[in-house]
Amino acid sequence: MKPIRLVCGTRHSDATFAAQSALGRSLKLYDHQPPQQLVLFDNNSKGLSTIYNRAIEHARENPAILVFIHDDISICDFFWADRIVEAVKHFDVVGLAGNTRRMPRQPSWAFTPEMQWDRREFLSGVVGHGKGFPCDVVSRFGPSGQACKLLDGLMLVADSERLIESGLRFDEQFDFHFYDLDFCRQVELKGLTMGTWPISVVHESGGAFGSPSWRAAYERYLRKYGE
Repeated sequence: MKPIRLVCGTRHSDATFAAQSALGRSLKLYDHQPPQQLVLFDNNSKGLSTIYNRAIEHARENPAILVFIHDDISICDFFWADRIVEAVKHFDVVGLAGNTRRMPRQPSWAFTPEMQWDRREFLSGVVGHGKGFPCDVVSRFGPSGQACKLLDGLMLVADSERLIESGLRFDEQFDFHFYDLDFCRQVELKGLTMGTWPISVVHESGGAFGSPSWRAAYERYLRKYGE
């Protein structure tokens, strides 16, 4: 069986990651399990697309189930490794939250082109929010295990061999904002499958929706797809 390899970019140093980041702290809970690999880009100032592509190329000679994950995620599922193995048997690319439809000029996986929440019937997945567990709130977007057109990038999972075979990569012009939406568009164009899977996590960040850097990336995204 391929190893599970978490890929994470963090502004923390290697020394402070385990104690000060949500992901680092939560991973300590699973030391009793068969070891999962962690590829940590510490003191990172590069875009997520750049470091994720680097991890994909590394996996060309070292295949793994790759888990692209933010450092402000607490994994709160005792069976998360088992769930990841299950998930990649069902979908080529897996996320925790997503949308079963995609519309032109969509500014987020969860929002309509008018920048309003999409209807619940199209949303999928569950994510907790807050500083660790128990969390402040649980966002129940919709049933998990559904095929989707767009996924939230807080955690994206794929078998490295499927990525290598298909030539699927992250577009490095999107360093943080819209890297996930663009990646999902490329999944669709290559005829691969994607969907959500039930894995319990808590996300600390609310994102930077509407910030100047977000708006600049949105314009690049629209230009790329002629929208």
